[in-house]
Amino acid sequence: MSLLLICAVSVGPGTAAWAGGPVEFGGVTGAAVGVKGRDSLMPAAATRVRRPARHPAAQPPVVLRADWLADGVQDPPPARYADRVDAVFVHHTDSPNGYDCADAPRIIRYLYVGQAEGRDWDDIGYNFLVDRCGTIYEGRAGGIDRAVVGAHTQGFNRGSVGIAAIGTFTEGTPVPRAMTDAVAALAAWKLGLSGVDPRSTVRLVSTHSLSKYRAGSSGLFRAISAHKDGYYTYCPGAALTAALPAIREKAARLQSR
Repeated sequence: MSLLLICAVSVGPGTAAWAGGPVEFGGVTGAAVGVKGRDSLMPAAATRVRRPARHPAAQPPVVLRADWLADGVQDPPPARYADRVDAVFVHHTDSPNGYDCADAPRIIRYLYVGQAEGRDWDDIGYNFLVDRCGTIYEGRAGGIDRAVVGAHTQGFNRGSVGIAAIGTFTEGTPVPRAMTDAVAALAAWKLGLSGVDPRSTVRLVSTHSLSKYRAGSSGLFRAISAHKDGYYTYCPGAALTAALPAIREKAARLQSR
């Protein structure tokens, strides 16, 4: 399989003990990959106020990681959790677009290997991945209905969800409707669990000075943001970034707003 360049450029591991700068890596071949246990260096986030979920959205179908992960892979260390999910960061995997959707599990395994083994992380960084046919896959372990701290947007992994669109969506690249609908449904559900309007703005506190915001400082984000809003990157590509307003509106409708 050709090299997969991942949109995890400088995403910042969630629970991996890693103190380096920006990273860029590709998928590597391999079947089962062991995951090493490590202590977390993730700084604690500011306390968040809980709000009732007045506008819940239905949970979309999600393919669990057990259905794509290779046999024999060790369990990752215990997941870390935030109090709630306040924001969604949208990514693309910067990998080929012309795949058969039946191959999506194999592609995700390559992404997993590139992150967990190639970069010595403890697990895949994205919380979820979506293929061009609109199938949603669980990424990072910890429970799809919980506020799992991922490793997708350096400085803003805590209290957010990372959703990666499988493919490369630079300017002029068509973004499949099934994919954007699935991203909207997933975002509506996850944000709805915390009562967050997908069209709203949220204030997040940075945990890492290699983000666009120094550690401890806060930034104002859209509830559904692009990876590049929190880090110096082109991810998720101009085409997918241009689709975010429609995704926000679709997610809001799914919350009956």
